[in-house]
Amino acid sequence: MLAYHSDPKIKAKYLKRVQAHFKADQIVQGATGQGGKGCAVWCTLDKYDHVSYEIELGIPRFLARLEDGIFEGLSVKESKTWPAKFLRAIKPGANLSNVGPKFLVWLLEDVIQYAKPKDKIAIQAVIDLYKRQLNGQNITYDQWSAVRSAAYAAYASASAAYAASAAYAAYAAAFADAAYASASAAAAYAYASAYASDRKVAKARIKQANKLIELLKECK
Repeated sequence: MLAYHSDPKIKAKYLKRVQAHFKADQIVQGATGQGGKGCAVWCTLDKYDHVSYEIELGIPRFLARLEDGIFEGLSVKESKTWPAKFLRAIKPGANLSNVGPKFLVWLLEDVIQYAKPKDKIAIQAVIDLYKRQLNGQNITYDQWSAVRSAAYAAYASASAAYAASAAYAAYAAAFADAAYASASAAAAYAYASAYASDRKVAKARIKQANKLIELLKECK
């Protein structure tokens, strides 16, 4: 799968649509088309369907979920411009298959600092598998299942908010590779490092948005 099916006209079509929704003030958090207003996904497709990113735009549904999750966590002002930023960052013909794993490695390495020592072991196991995958190794379902189980145990046992959010990020990450299109897991990534106050949540979202744009721009 290559971004925009290697056709610049497809990128231009969807970017034009998003910009039209922006000008009409129809980009709204928490909406999926009600009253002609909607979220990042809706204003891109004119429908709320993450799977259609793959069919219409050649963009993995995982990234659609991630774009959507980040959108919902940004400030109202920043959310309005986010869908266009996301589309602009992607080059027609780019291979985006490694963006998800790279983002997850970055995210988990960011949140692991807040975990308890016993939880860090489970989180690091997930990071290690993703790094092996990015280096070209074939990671089996059984290997993912093993780290998923350990990460879930860490999440279930964590009492401190920081530890729980970090362990949950690991669990969601491990689960997603076993079932990559899982809506619940994919949506959780954008929330995983929102570990404390509203101010920290907002800063975490911006940090995640910037990292995703960086990774998208790197793809050729």
